[in-house]
Amino acid sequence: MSRDTVADEITKGVLAREEVVAYLNGSHGTSGEQAEQRVHEYLDELRTRQRHAIYRVLKHPLYPIFRKIDRHPEHIDRVERATANHRVVYVSNHRSHIDYLIEPLVLEDSAIRPPVIAAGINLFGGPLGFIHKHVTGAIPIRRNVKDPGYLITLKAYIAEILGRHDLVFYIEGGRSYSGELKAPKTGLINAALSAELPNLVFVPCAIAYDLVLEDFILAHQKVKRRQRPFTHELAEMVRYAVGYRSRAFVTFGEPIAATGIDPHARRDVLELAHHIRDSIGRLMKVLPTMVMAAAMRPSIARADLESEVASLVDTLVAAGANLATTDRRQIVEEASRLFDARGIVVEEDGRFRVRERTVLKYYARAIEHLLPIPASRTH
Repeated sequence: MSRDTVADEITKGVLAREEVVAYLNGSHGTSGEQAEQRVHEYLDELRTRQRHAIYRVLKHPLYPIFRKIDRHPEHIDRVERATANHRVVYVSNHRSHIDYLIEPLVLEDSAIRPPVIAAGINLFGGPLGFIHKHVTGAIPIRRNVKDPGYLITLKAYIAEILGRHDLVFYIEGGRSYSGELKAPKTGLINAALSAELPNLVFVPCAIAYDLVLEDFILAHQKVKRRQRPFTHELAEMVRYAVGYRSRAFVTFGEPIAATGIDPHARRDVLELAHHIRDSIGRLMKVLPTMVMAAAMRPSIARADLESEVASLVDTLVAAGANLATTDRRQIVEEASRLFDARGIVVEEDGRFRVRERTVLKYYARAIEHLLPIPASRTH
């Protein structure tokens, strides 16, 4: 079946959905030709164009990026079982623009069928935008839009796409600018549920990096005040990529069945969203940089820092955290080496001193959801 034929079938399916029919008939104050034109314009924007033959070799032209990041999947067997008999929606936290590339390739590394990705529309510019639009099959999402015509069309389009593809989306919406795991958004969960597929499951997915490529950019902005062109962000990312190396851990949770959840019941959808978000929080690999950042003071001796780290590790173990290591010395040694290379923390005269307090707090906040008190103790 040609791509044009599939696109026509999806368009027909969207136009036949109950909420879209109601919208075209004036349920939200716009009807007739004007309403139909608006729906078609949004469909043209949303239309995904995944080309799997190219997607499979995506890692090669992007080697300059991927050689700096070692991919470490965890519990990929859960995904293999889920995709055998189910339509899968991967729901992930969002740390970096690199997430959009790392997570699909982790699946590709294990020969798991490729999902399409729900990505912010700001990414659809420049070379990565071309890849998203014409290779990975990313769906451009307009965030914080109130137009009912757009929201209804988006919901219907996602529901139709799920009849043909798995899907990845980010439950926090955009990236976390302050570092913490943000509250869940429910829009795409509701859209997936509205597909009413009997074999639909949600797979929680947590991604974590030793060092986030955009850490300085995100931390110093802290709160997203406006949408900047992706080309501007990409230029900054290239600058911070000099000398950058990191591991990326992608951890998959047990599938959560969609059966019995009413997409029209706000409480049901919200409870599901919080359940998925909490699962992601426990799955996320807790790396030495996060632990050291949470234990760090403006100035602290190595022995005292190791003691603080040991106490924090005990708390994280009790919370069921997915720790990379519990060895206090290993945590301090690995994290201090990475932070020193990044200019965040330095060791002088037997003491660790903070050079970039704001960036250090960004890493500390990554584990706040696992602690009974705030992790950011650096003054």
